[in-house]
Amino acid sequence: MKLYIGIDWSAKKHDLCFMNEQGGVLEQLEIEHNQAGLKKFEESRKKYEIGVEDCYVGIETARNLIIDFLLNQGYRNIFILAPHLIQGNRTRYAVSRGHDDASDAKLIAEILRTDRGRLIPWEPDSLLTQQIRALVSAIDFLTTEMVRVQNRLRDTLERYYPQATILFSKLDTRISLEFIMLYPNPESAKALTLEEFRSFCKANRYPKPKRIAEIYGRLYADFPKSNPSTVLIFQDEVVSLAEMLVIMKDFQREKEKQLEKKFKNHPDYEIYQSLPGTGKLLAPALLAKLGDNRARFPNPEVLQAVAGTSPVTFSSGKRKTVRFRYACDHQFRKYAQSWAMHSVESSSWAHTYFENILPSSNSASHAYRRLANRWLKILWRLWMDVVSYDEVYHLKQRAKFVIKQ
Repeated sequence: MKLYIGIDWSAKKHDLCFMNEQGGVLEQLEIEHNQAGLKKFEESRKKYEIGVEDCYVGIETARNLIIDFLLNQGYRNIFILAPHLIQGNRTRYAVSRGHDDASDAKLIAEILRTDRGRLIPWEPDSLLTQQIRALVSAIDFLTTEMVRVQNRLRDTLERYYPQATILFSKLDTRISLEFIMLYPNPESAKALTLEEFRSFCKANRYPKPKRIAEIYGRLYADFPKSNPSTVLIFQDEVVSLAEMLVIMKDFQREKEKQLEKKFKNHPDYEIYQSLPGTGKLLAPALLAKLGDNRARFPNPEVLQAVAGTSPVTFSSGKRKTVRFRYACDHQFRKYAQSWAMHSVESSSWAHTYFENILPSSNSASHAYRRLANRWLKILWRLWMDVVSYDEVYHLKQRAKFVIKQ
């Protein structure tokens, strides 16, 4: 006998539905998100004398402690169902699409019972891959947050101290942030002598000593003078923002070192590092998206759809429309398009392909997405065969294809 278990999860409680092979609901219950609740879950399952090997569990997320509980108890037939799959099947029980947590748990169990053959069991990636994914996520988060903090810092400086925004090449460089922390207002900066400024630059390892006098002159740029009260209002904030950026940049640098080390130890390292244009961050980011389970992407079309690089085709009778794909992993699409952009500079065929399709594309972004779609098909083949990318071999294969045509 098989037991199908649907779980509608939340942060504080979970709704469960136990269903038999005929579609009969054996039990529906609500458990709290704690040890007592999980114990109640197991006690309910054991009443039916069905082992975990014959249980099929469906849930909408892989990022919840209930997944750890299921794995620790020996459950292996776990299926992660996409939220849109649940939404699209709600009319099975109600034309109005009305629902609650209990009905969603029942629907998840029903989908497992009827559609299990089309679903791929979820398998956790190796510890190393999960660590790489966490590091990529942390670096991506830090990058986004640093842009926000930097924009806030620039806007605040423009309010009373615009000289600081043009002093060095970039506002987020370490030397620029150190200067803001030491000299947070125009008066303290203008009190510096040229020799004192040279000493500051030397202490912060500024690489272009011949330009120091020119940069020093920017402190006296002809900007409107701020009121003393305006300086008092904002100078403490810019110091705090600069300190935040320094801490975040140091933290990001440490995470990047950890990522590089773990990425090099991964069995698939040679595949991803051989890809043109991926660099130190995009290569492990792509690895994190594909993971270890080759069954997750049985063909390149599935990979392209998940990454959002392939369009969606609607065809009925004589009507046919091709539209942008909205339902996808948006972060994956960002990585894929960024890879495509950088590959144009390091791959001859990618450069030629991009130049050829650009005139027929809606925009440069559309052209890069089309190139990313081609790259993902190549990556899928490399990933399945566990081989590195070889530009010469790829060009030969393309030439053979052209001759056959």
